[in-house]
Amino acid sequence: MKLQLNGVMTDTQATTLADLLQAEGLGEAKVATAVNGSFVPAAARTMHVLHPGDSVEVLAPMQGG
Repeated sequence: MKLQLNGVMTDTQATTLADLLQAEGLGEAKVATAVNGSFVPAAARTMHVLHPGDSVEVLAPMQGG
């Protein structure tokens, strides 16, 4: 399926957000996720089904002051 990951068109076999993160090497990373502009908490990623054309954003936390 084709979807956008951080603004880049990507072809993936992942069916859930958790599967996509695992496939991208981010399965254990502490990241924030959103699909089509809506925040998806870590606890909901295994149940969040992806669809062709979805826009997925994965953001790493930043430290600063």
